Amino acid sequence: MIGSDLVDRCRANDRKAQRALYKQYCEGMFCVAMRFVNRQDEAEDLVQEAFIKAFKKIEQFRGDVTFGAWLKRIVINKCLDFLKKKKERSVSIDEYEMQIAEEPEWTVELPVSVEEVKNAMQKLPEKYKYVVQLYLLEGYDHNEIAEILDLSPTASRTRLMRGKGYLRALLTKKEHETGS
Repeated sequence: MIGSDLVDRCRANDRKAQRALYKQYCEGMFCVAMRFVNRQDEAEDLVQEAFIKAFKKIEQFRGDVTFGAWLKRIVINKCLDFLKKKKERSVSIDEYEMQIAEEPEWTVELPVSVEEVKNAMQKLPEKYKYVVQLYLLEGYDHNEIAEILDLSPTASRTRLMRGKGYLRALLTKKEHETGS
């Protein structure tokens, strides 16, 4: 966790403090961006833009969440805006980054590889894909997802439920197609 002194120094436009924050969070934010855009050059650009925005808007950081959580939200919003503009329909999940939250409703009765989940997620309609990714992979709750995607928490819950249903159906269909 970063000290408030470092954030205060960033508020005073201290370049060394900004560089220290950048070094601390750059790699993690790059991984977040890659899960959305799937291209290294685009992810690097989006992370740079997110840091620039964060440093310009650092006065809005109130400390009610960690700096990393605040910055992650900026990165995700940059990625979503970028994808909306380009109308891309892919989200990458690398095997080492795959961490699905454990919850009772999220079960698939057959063995499923990370690659199969990755392919199934890419086939989800966009409005479900982002909610599923933000909830299951990024760990956001429905209030946070609602704020990020500009919808109600109820809509977030509904889209998650339907998105997981689509995933189950896609993964079950795969089992039937292979004759397993």
